[in-house]
Amino acid sequence: MALMITDECINCDVCEPECPNDAISMGLEIYEIDPHKCTECVGHFDEPQCQQVCPVECIPFNPAWRETKEELQAKYEHLQAEAKTAS
Repeated sequence: MALMITDECINCDVCEPECPNDAISMGLEIYEIDPHKCTECVGHFDEPQCQQVCPVECIPFNPAWRETKEELQAKYEHLQAEAKTAS
């Protein structure tokens, strides 16, 4: 599953720089996570880094984006291949 940011977000700015996939950005009112880029840090870390640093614990798993570890790994590999092509 991808992660999501709930409306309890206080816009503290600590999650965005922690995301290795650049999946977090400022939305209209609070930060948002692009589920197409979120791998729950699979391929980078053992645990989602945004969840680790969030002071208000407003980053749960997104029930609308159910993905297995294998699917998250495949997404990670795809994103890495895109990044190499773009540079």
